Amino acid sequence: MDIVVLTTIVALLFLVIAISEPLASVLRLPYSVILAVFGVLIATVAGIVLNTTLTDALDPIASAIVEFPIRANVFLYLFLPTLLFQATLGMNLRRMLDDWVPILVMAIVAVLVATFTVGYALSLFSALPLVACLLVGAIVSTTDPSAVVSIFRSIAAPQRLARLIEGESLLNDAAAIALFGLFIGFVMVGVPDPTPADALLQFPTLLIGGAITGWVIARISLWLMGMFDGHELAQVSVSVALPYLAYIAAEQSVGASGVIAVVAAGLTLTLLAPGRLTPQAWSRLTDIWAVLAHWAGALIFVLAALLIPRFLGDVQLADLGLVAVVVVAAIAARAAILFGLLPLLSWVKLSTSVEGPYRVAILWGGLRGAVTLALALAVTENALVPDETQRLVGILATAFTLFTLFVQGVSLRKVIGWLGLDRLSPLDQALSKQVVAVALQTVREEVAQTTHCHDLDQSIMRSEAVKFGDRLETAVRQAEEADDILDRDRITLGLIVLAGAERDMILEHMRDRTLSSRLAEHALVDIDRLIEGARASGRTGYMRAARRTVAYGWQFRLAFRLSERARFHAPLARMTAHRFEILLAQRLVLGDIRNFIDQRIRRIHGQRVADLLKELISRRAHIVDGAMEELQLQYPGYGEELQKRFIRRTALRLEEREYETMRADGLIGQEVHATLLAEIASRRAEAEARPDLDIAPSKQQLLESFPPFAQLEPTVRRKLKRALRTEYYDPGKRIVTPGGPNPNVYFIASGAVEVEIAGQSWKFGRGEILGQTGLLARSRGRAKIRAITPTLVLVLDQSRLAEMQKISPDFDAAMAATLSASHA
Repeated sequence: MDIVVLTTIVALLFLVIAISEPLASVLRLPYSVILAVFGVLIATVAGIVLNTTLTDALDPIASAIVEFPIRANVFLYLFLPTLLFQATLGMNLRRMLDDWVPILVMAIVAVLVATFTVGYALSLFSALPLVACLLVGAIVSTTDPSAVVSIFRSIAAPQRLARLIEGESLLNDAAAIALFGLFIGFVMVGVPDPTPADALLQFPTLLIGGAITGWVIARISLWLMGMFDGHELAQVSVSVALPYLAYIAAEQSVGASGVIAVVAAGLTLTLLAPGRLTPQAWSRLTDIWAVLAHWAGALIFVLAALLIPRFLGDVQLADLGLVAVVVVAAIAARAAILFGLLPLLSWVKLSTSVEGPYRVAILWGGLRGAVTLALALAVTENALVPDETQRLVGILATAFTLFTLFVQGVSLRKVIGWLGLDRLSPLDQALSKQVVAVALQTVREEVAQTTHCHDLDQSIMRSEAVKFGDRLETAVRQAEEADDILDRDRITLGLIVLAGAERDMILEHMRDRTLSSRLAEHALVDIDRLIEGARASGRTGYMRAARRTVAYGWQFRLAFRLSERARFHAPLARMTAHRFEILLAQRLVLGDIRNFIDQRIRRIHGQRVADLLKELISRRAHIVDGAMEELQLQYPGYGEELQKRFIRRTALRLEEREYETMRADGLIGQEVHATLLAEIASRRAEAEARPDLDIAPSKQQLLESFPPFAQLEPTVRRKLKRALRTEYYDPGKRIVTPGGPNPNVYFIASGAVEVEIAGQSWKFGRGEILGQTGLLARSRGRAKIRAITPTLVLVLDQSRLAEMQKISPDFDAAMAATLSASHA
């Protein structure tokens, strides 16, 4: 094919992509439907031009379109990795983990159910062998969520629904392609059929091998990106190579799933890169990938649509009946999952419920797209597949895709309107009014400041201020006079607005580089939980989510156990330092939130609602302060070091802003500006280095930290070290229960505990000792000790204590002196 003609066609395809998006918006149709229409029209017109004698001038272009080099491998190796990789970069992985049960059910169980339902139904009405029917089922089981997700976002549907659909689509491609690879092995002629045992053994290799391959290549890519620090385009270039290398290595070298490898690589980059790249570099990387994925998604749809006339060229009347069977079976299988299995999971508390109208929308929004057409194309290109199987697979997959696009896709928005999902609830209507009022208040203050700074005409300013003031007064009055909104809903509205303001503050910290991208992402996940908790259960849900932001998760407990058992301290040190920084950021932001309530919320909802909101924020601040106090008990002085680091980073950002202002005002030149920024970058690298955290001292270090023990004979200290027993306690677990004697001595190696006696409580941290001659002896069996953080305790029981007293006359004195110093 002539390179000029090929370049012309590619350029025209990009014009089609450019026209399709605004046209879809005007016609209120899914973007993929418009792309499919254009693809079919282009292919049809090209075929007509070639078969007519009206003109020969367009024959070269028409011939090039008909013979355009579209192969299944082009889709699978060129476009699919791009789409999958970008989808993982946009995923909120931590929130996805909250819904991992329904996502896996819809992604894997639903694919299996759809494959076998379509396969067995088709086998009843066609002459195809069962395995070929199952191959059709695997091809049509994967969904394209773009249409329903875009509509859900446009109607402000709960974010959780979009997460469910995106998570499903990300994983069901892998499941469908794996089943496709299995069944096509049975369909091909002249190739030994794989045994069921071989098929079962193949799946772990596909999944685990793909995941490990993607992880390894992503870690190598991260290492390279770290070497290219300061060269953002080089870092982006490494990220562009990453999904293709992962896909090819998994498919060609390991014999694993390339889809799983790309997903694993993308998730690894999403988790680790924000903490290793600057916020600007990470933002540029994600922006570029959004453009690449937009082009890849559009091109794969247009090119796949060009194949539709080819697939349907020899369709017969009997084939239409088989298409109807596939349509009914596929919809029935999806309905069984949505209306049968998902409610069952909710009933057994494995998943939160999805409301009926949203399940109907997800059912009708299960469109099929380019992956289905690409797999069908792979069958029609395979010379080992019988001709009739090739023909029917191409027709059934293509016709079913067209049905989902032009019937379900075109009517999807109407179905959503019929379900009432496009109408705001009273709470959302009130929220929109409140958001307008808050925004207008902010605009008025900033306009007043701008006019003052630029010394504008006062009479003009006053006239415009009067007009704007009338609009603001109307907005505030509408926000206040929502008669159908109860007081508890006003509190809910206020909490949602506060969480939105908290999000803006966290993002500002990230832009100022006083908070890393990784920690900002963690904080934003917590804010999402606050919003969803407030929407679902008001102040109760908000406070439940607030307590969760400071809770110790299973990852933290696992890291603690690794530190305790394997002496592998790195994960615990990293997670503890993260926790320090997150709590510090929450403490700073919550102080600003109180000011936000006074400046914004009070004007709209009045003093009483503002006071209730401030009380809730105070309760949350108390939770954060308590968690910070517990950490400072564990690691004295570390919190102060982080605060110093925060101040240094803030000062550097302010200094950088001053230099930028001077450069813009012409006070300094480009060379001086670049030199000053280089100096700041050097100091920032030093300021951003997080101080080291000593996680858990050894028994020897702990004993030597107490002067009386340090003065004991080395042999006595070694025997004491052997006598100490290590015990681990989760937060909230009792170490000592009231009602009996407390003969043991407890050395707190790491963590923090709370001692409660007769209604009074004391908190003790690392390096403290509790024993029978100290605080516990005075309790006379009424002491209660519980861990308030993951805690490692060294225990000296009564028998070992007696042995130590016999061995060394100085031991009693050392113990008494240590306990006295510990509880002074």
